[in-house]
Amino acid sequence: MNADLIVCADTVHTLADDPRPVEAIAVRDGVIVATGSRDESRDWRGNHTETLDLGAAIITPGLIDGHSHPVSGLELTDGTDLSGARTLDEVRALLSTAAAECAPGEWVLAWGLDPNVFGANPIDNTTLDKAVDGRPTLVRLFDAHSALATAAALRIAGVDGPRTFRERASVVCDERGRPTGLLLESAAVDLVAQHIPARSAAVRGARLQALLAEMAATGLTGAHVMDSNGDSEAILRAAEELGDLPLRLRVAPWCEPGIDRDGLAALIDGQGSGGHRWRIGGVKLFIDGTVDNGTAWLEKPDALGQSTDSFWPDPARYTEAVRMLAAAGVPTATHAIGDAGVRHVLDSLDGLGRPAAAPHRIEHIETLPTELIGRFLRQQVVASMQPAHCRFTRADHTDNWSTRLGGERADRAWRCRDLREAGVPVVLGSDWPIAPFDARAGLATAQLRRPAEDPNVPAVQPDQALTARMALEGYTILAAAAAGETGALTVGAGANLTAFVVDPLRSDPDELADAPIALTLVEGRIAHRSQS
Repeated sequence: MNADLIVCADTVHTLADDPRPVEAIAVRDGVIVATGSRDESRDWRGNHTETLDLGAAIITPGLIDGHSHPVSGLELTDGTDLSGARTLDEVRALLSTAAAECAPGEWVLAWGLDPNVFGANPIDNTTLDKAVDGRPTLVRLFDAHSALATAAALRIAGVDGPRTFRERASVVCDERGRPTGLLLESAAVDLVAQHIPARSAAVRGARLQALLAEMAATGLTGAHVMDSNGDSEAILRAAEELGDLPLRLRVAPWCEPGIDRDGLAALIDGQGSGGHRWRIGGVKLFIDGTVDNGTAWLEKPDALGQSTDSFWPDPARYTEAVRMLAAAGVPTATHAIGDAGVRHVLDSLDGLGRPAAAPHRIEHIETLPTELIGRFLRQQVVASMQPAHCRFTRADHTDNWSTRLGGERADRAWRCRDLREAGVPVVLGSDWPIAPFDARAGLATAQLRRPAEDPNVPAVQPDQALTARMALEGYTILAAAAAGETGALTVGAGANLTAFVVDPLRSDPDELADAPIALTLVEGRIAHRSQS
């Protein structure tokens, strides 16, 4: 057979239909060409075959992050990380330190701000202005759908009152029409962000290479990238010039409200283009925003009377766009967080059938009425979910997300188990940089419904916890199927695999979250190997 590479381990979970035990996998030209026992693997060797025997390690199909933003996330995570700050005093201290380290005239940047630190106080730039001593500052909130800008930043951007946008975005103003600093949705945030000096594509390409290598060290072999905007493709190409990407990336460019038929045609024409390990496949749309911002689309208003509208001012235009894309065979992935948003997406997809390349998907699905669950199955729509997002909520419903929704809707949070038990494919991901990309923690959180390694935190809707196998399938074979690929370790599939030092199907989830990865193999090449 003359395999290029043979990988062996005491335990191999192929997640394939074939029940035969497997200890060895043969790879040639990036594809699995044989599976079997260690004894059988002797017949696969040629003069140049490399053999890796991982001993007691546990091999699984390669982990895939079903929803990530590694390219745009380079900008979204520029500056000081505020995600660990739990009080306004901590936020002030971090911003003050960042400002002191900046050169004159340099912007202060930060990200990951949790709105819960404001408590009952308004979310405005008062805290920022005091902490940074008048410097231009942009702080992105944890959901990446909103930001706070200081008075100096607003002046530079010429933002001195409300603005009108093609989508549901807003410059939040006080009763006198003066901006508070809070910017909701990307169109509003970009008013300020475009004035921040940008790093070159080459610099960001190097950062992307490093980031993907960190992801590979957690066992990830691929990611579904839910954006491609501006110079994203230039960044991907710059990264590839430095060497093979550590992960395989399936990229879905955004389709924005107001797009015309020529714009849709361009999205269609771009399908299949890309590089060696990244490829355009599908289109990403938004039907709403976020619950925390009051920009989700709910069937009944939230506690503040917000979250009543679609991101598209005319939802019928969204339906037209989806149907044009689907008619051209393009799979769509729609951000839909609120119950009204999810319902409208299902209505828009009803009767369209499954595109040949991959199924249509709905992303996030944070609160879901029971009567909609069966429609996912009937319409062959994939549920793409991020259980790690429950880290921003509390079991007692005292957090901002739950308070806005009220108890009944908060009790319908991230219904991963209900969807799986109904037969719906549930793809799991991180939504990095909204939540950490570590795939081991993702597997653990899906089972625990709380942050891994923090047993004192009560689980959020523990009845929606997935089994270990469901979680692993969500990060492997179901994620691969959502991209139109075979994820199981079977002959003819891509040679993408992850080797754990503990068994992800049998170990304690908290232990799994911190266990080293022995090997990450992407297209038959080593992307990460443990030194121990």
